[in-house]
Amino acid sequence: MTRPGRTLIVSNDFPPRPGGIQSFVHALASRRPPGSVVVYAPRWAGCAEFDRRQPYQVVRHPGTLMLPTRDVARRAAELVEPGGSVVFGAAAPLGLLAPALRAAGAERVVMLTHGHEASWARLPIARDLLRRIGGHADVVTYLGGYTRSHLVTQISEAKLVRLAPGVDTTLFRPGAGGAEVRAALGLTGRPVVVCVSRLVARKGQDMLIRAWPRVLAKVPDAVLLLVGGGPARRSLERAAAVYGKSVVFTGSVPWSALPAHYDAGDVFAMPCRTRLNGIDVEGLGIVYLEASASGLPVVAGSSGGAPDAVRHGETGLIVDGTAPQRIAGALVELLTDPARARAMGERGRAWIEREWTWDLVADRFADLLHRKPAPAPEERSAP
Repeated sequence: MTRPGRTLIVSNDFPPRPGGIQSFVHALASRRPPGSVVVYAPRWAGCAEFDRRQPYQVVRHPGTLMLPTRDVARRAAELVEPGGSVVFGAAAPLGLLAPALRAAGAERVVMLTHGHEASWARLPIARDLLRRIGGHADVVTYLGGYTRSHLVTQISEAKLVRLAPGVDTTLFRPGAGGAEVRAALGLTGRPVVVCVSRLVARKGQDMLIRAWPRVLAKVPDAVLLLVGGGPARRSLERAAAVYGKSVVFTGSVPWSALPAHYDAGDVFAMPCRTRLNGIDVEGLGIVYLEASASGLPVVAGSSGGAPDAVRHGETGLIVDGTAPQRIAGALVELLTDPARARAMGERGRAWIEREWTWDLVADRFADLLHRKPAPAPEERSAP
């Protein structure tokens, strides 16, 4: 077993830049003992204020993107503690720095993977790079069955260990402030389908809007609440204009306000779909887990690893994210049967409390920093 030592986390994906990977890496760092972690990450608007609030040291790269160059390798090597460990917040492409960091004294290298590494495993040049990256690791983590099935084609099975994000169930919970959000947006008393996500094509907000007339035909007072910002916002607003006040855009909201926005919904929906011949794919979908923790039934797309975050028929429904009629059918099914929807939300909350808490994730992360833990059982996914 490697002796405990300071852990260097090298990651392009880190707050205050928003995103699921960013939140995942930050949460892992925050749950390590004080003084045991240093993070090396790109500079981002608001980072100085963010960094001052953290219980660990953050060293910022001068630019907004780090590539596996000599300059980045040199800066990272200066932060390595001999005998300590290095964690790459995303294996590709920064995992190519691993040999230089081992030469600087790192005894253990852990690489986290997400959806894009699974895509790399399918592409001729990228998969060769992924094989090289994995060859330099002691442990390569995966989110669930989908990502593992692709990674194992290029990375030794003996190195693969499951590590998925956790959920803070004290923040994401029923009664987290949804009534206030509904009142502020004029939604009190109306059935609300909420989607919390960046507004990009893969997430499926456009399909929700295409499905919406079928929903309104059965539930005329329903509201679609789209929470988040992103490059697709303008086109989505144009597409939704015909539905007037039955589609509401909030734009970006602070992370601290997200639990209340989940809680404002009756049903959570993000019908993600795989795009670009499998390159643009959902790795897991932390929003589904946060929605379940909030007590909501979930309607998820079948892209990539999304089914690992939903128990079909128990905590929600998995649909073809390219089929508006099926999306609409799932939404109507839940909106018109509140008792079933409520039961799904309750089962989802119990599942999160049992298997997806950050305490469990933090303990597993601590284990793999020093030794390879026993493989975790796979989560059940939809057929």
